[in-house]
Amino acid sequence: MNSSSNVNQSGSPLFCLLGAVGYSHALDTCVLEVAVILFLTVLIIAGNLVVIFVFHCAPLLHHHTTSHFIQTMAYADLLVGVSCLVPSLSLLHYLGSLNEELTCKVFGYMVSVLKSVSMASLACISVDRYIAITRPLSYATLVTPCRLRVCIVLIWVYSASIFLPSFFGWGKPGYHGDIFQWCADSWKTNPAFSTFIVVLLYAPAALTVCFTYGSIFKICRQHTREITQRHARFSSQKEGDKGERGERCEGCPDKRYAMVLFRITSVFYVLWMPYILYFLLESAGLYHHNVASFLTTWLAISNSFCNCLIYSLSNSVFRKGLGRLFSPLFPSCLGCADAKKAPAPASPRPDPPCQV
Repeated sequence: MNSSSNVNQSGSPLFCLLGAVGYSHALDTCVLEVAVILFLTVLIIAGNLVVIFVFHCAPLLHHHTTSHFIQTMAYADLLVGVSCLVPSLSLLHYLGSLNEELTCKVFGYMVSVLKSVSMASLACISVDRYIAITRPLSYATLVTPCRLRVCIVLIWVYSASIFLPSFFGWGKPGYHGDIFQWCADSWKTNPAFSTFIVVLLYAPAALTVCFTYGSIFKICRQHTREITQRHARFSSQKEGDKGERGERCEGCPDKRYAMVLFRITSVFYVLWMPYILYFLLESAGLYHHNVASFLTTWLAISNSFCNCLIYSLSNSVFRKGLGRLFSPLFPSCLGCADAKKAPAPASPRPDPPCQV
């Protein structure tokens, strides 16, 4: 039996996806669900606000065109965090006057669209890096600010339209609204609509990312091997040695930046893969469990916080911008850090004696 029957048998009138175990009679709410959702909501909103403010405070982060897509992801993830206030307030009985069917449909649609924006942005980032590495001379003419803006607009329009048929009774976009009992019991998935979403969104995005990053790392590995061979062959010549060092250092920033973006993409798909697998199994009628639905859904939503964490750990420019952002709050700590990094002052030399 599903979790709603378990809760009813325990004497509780409230629907809980995690069953009677997560329900509190004293508070008359699903404590586990409220705790998980509120915790993720706070992390997502705070983390993406930090990313947005740091990008505005650190001009060096705008050196790469991918910063536009990353900021798009940050705004989309911030809206995901704000949207997550809806199920939290509903579980705390603040939205009792709203229509449950309409509320869960709007919430499920909004989160699906916003996560689709993140997924499409990651695919565009991988294509951008692929063009930058494979066509460096024509990159500036191929990737222009106008084309970037058009691409971002198309991402939002495409993401909003691909899930729109769910409002007209053709399938269910996801399990984000299953906090509401109507969504969990009455809004069923449709195998045709699930296939439609996979074919037009999940599969193209995943294949694009795999192809572009696979090609990027193959090219980087080939260039590194060639540079190493040249360096070993001409290491005895000073001029050649300096040239090889310059050539080696020239490719380092792009490779490091590609690694940061690859980590973001990898974490995204690692957290989303359980949800996608459950979505396919449940749509095909092979497996259904409310606990699995809740865990995979909110594991996928937790990715909205991970971009900030990955950037703060992997990108030195982002860390500097983060330091500038919080410098008014912790001036003494940052002053100590700057003092440690500053070179030791040179010892004063005695003035030479005057010679007449």
